[in-house]
Amino acid sequence: MEFRLIDRLQALTAQARDDVRLGIGDDAALLAVPDGQQLAVAIDTLVEGVHFPVGTAPADVGWKALAVNLSDLAAMGATPAWALLALTLPAQPADAQQARVDGLAEGFAQLARRHGVALVGGDTTRGPFVLSVAVHGFVPPGQALRREGARVGDLVFVTGTLGDAAAGLQRLAVADDPDEENRRAVLRERLNRPTPRVAAGLALRGRATACIDVSDGLLADLGHVCTASGVGAELEASTLPLSSALLGCCDKAAARDYALSGGDDYELCFTVAPARAGELQADLGRLGCGATRIGRIVAGAGVRVRGEDGAWRASGRAGWDHFPDETLPG
Repeated sequence: MEFRLIDRLQALTAQARDDVRLGIGDDAALLAVPDGQQLAVAIDTLVEGVHFPVGTAPADVGWKALAVNLSDLAAMGATPAWALLALTLPAQPADAQQARVDGLAEGFAQLARRHGVALVGGDTTRGPFVLSVAVHGFVPPGQALRREGARVGDLVFVTGTLGDAAAGLQRLAVADDPDEENRRAVLRERLNRPTPRVAAGLALRGRATACIDVSDGLLADLGHVCTASGVGAELEASTLPLSSALLGCCDKAAARDYALSGGDDYELCFTVAPARAGELQADLGRLGCGATRIGRIVAGAGVRVRGEDGAWRASGRAGWDHFPDETLPG
């Protein structure tokens, strides 16, 4: 089964890349970083029941495992190139295991082909259902997007819409009303098959002053930018980009809560000088993801949000934390 999975993935993700000098088949891949480029590397682990619900379609799991990593490359302004996959599978009857492997391979490969990513190595083992993907991409020296660099007076933007994935997770059950079920299906699609904003990340190079992908929630992730940059941020709740599917499933207050703290959106949150904002916003609109101005960078620390009543509130929820009540060593 181990070699069938790797062979299946290799066949589905085969890319004609001159920079892959030796791919799957030996103890390590041999890869060539193009001249004039730096190597950007990211890794994420997805655990069943933590990062995706039990029962999620294997093709969706395969897609998401790669998508969340490509989102990290997008947030750095890097062009994707290669991926490694380590997969742990629980014991199952042969037919069920075969179906899971084929589904994982197909979902992973669909997104890999879209972004020209070659799978150059992998490993499988027995245990709880866990996937770890490492991705590699290229960025010219000095052009990588960073969390630090936001300056007082910069504007805060976010691509796409926020809150859909978190709401999709809360609304997994099928609704009785067909219209309601259609809206829920849109939200579940955003949860299961996020769109890594690779093209947007490339457009932000040399223009955004700071950038991060929204994985743990807008408040938490923008807070990381503020900490790294030594600034604060002020957001306007009324400007948060909310999808019609989200607004059709809950009231506006709940929708904004999902947008601020839900996480799993994998949109890009970035800061930009006011003089460059209009041009950049227009360019992202032409790319199809758009960008919405949601606030500004100010002196101070942390993130606060102004509601429609005009009152400012410090962010009360920090977003997702795997170890909220534990002190980790180190």
